[in-house]
Amino acid sequence: MMDRTQLLSFGQRLKAYALSVDDGMMMRHFFHGLLVTSLVFIVIDWRELGTANPQLPGFDPMQPQAVPVLPPALTEGEPQNAPSDVTADPETLKQAIRFELKPGGILLAEGAIDPGAAARFASEIEARGEYVKTVQLNSPGGAVGDALAMSTLIREKKLDTRVASGALCASSCPIVMAGGIGRTAETDAVIGVHQVFNGSKEKLSPERAMSEAQRTTADVTRHLAEMGIKPGVWLHALETPPDRLYYLTGEEMKEFALTTEGATPVAEAKKE
Repeated sequence: MMDRTQLLSFGQRLKAYALSVDDGMMMRHFFHGLLVTSLVFIVIDWRELGTANPQLPGFDPMQPQAVPVLPPALTEGEPQNAPSDVTADPETLKQAIRFELKPGGILLAEGAIDPGAAARFASEIEARGEYVKTVQLNSPGGAVGDALAMSTLIREKKLDTRVASGALCASSCPIVMAGGIGRTAETDAVIGVHQVFNGSKEKLSPERAMSEAQRTTADVTRHLAEMGIKPGVWLHALETPPDRLYYLTGEEMKEFALTTEGATPVAEAKKE
């Protein structure tokens, strides 16, 4: 069986190969992404993750209160810190996502994307009518299904998305960001991605874990493609363990179309 180092090396080779082909060929090689994610679910030792930090029983990266808001970024050398400081209150980010209307048609969405967040978001959008023009995100991520539903609604309503300076958009939050017609990451915003992780307390069989991984990967990949996001974003997520983050640079976000033309890029990673 492949260990984690071998798995990451395989994922990196897959990413390099995928980025060398055009988008049409990418669809024909989509099963490679499914394979990588399936292997991740099989190889990861659930009990090892759960005991990696004895203060965090039942390790669950999809529940922000169970892990640091900013895990170290995956690098080829030693892990590095986020490219910029997150100025948001960590306790606020741990709470279930809340929505607050700001001047200028901005709806602030701040906190963890918990199960049920999409329904509350839909109710908020319906109540505000056409006043909301931009959804401003500050979230460590959370439930992937809710993130997909929120992103879809944002696109249906033709809203913009933004991550402000000092704010965080990690894990499943960039999926929500992808729904915006216009997508902006201000200077010193922090945006990171990693593998999807099954947050259920139920220990799944390898077969069930593989099935869930493939389904989720297909859902996210299809959605990002429909939103006009290039596959590099998701490939970086696939190769990054769920207890870490891959921090996207401004150039990468432009290259992958996560930010749209005219957006202010995130700060580049701080040099040692």
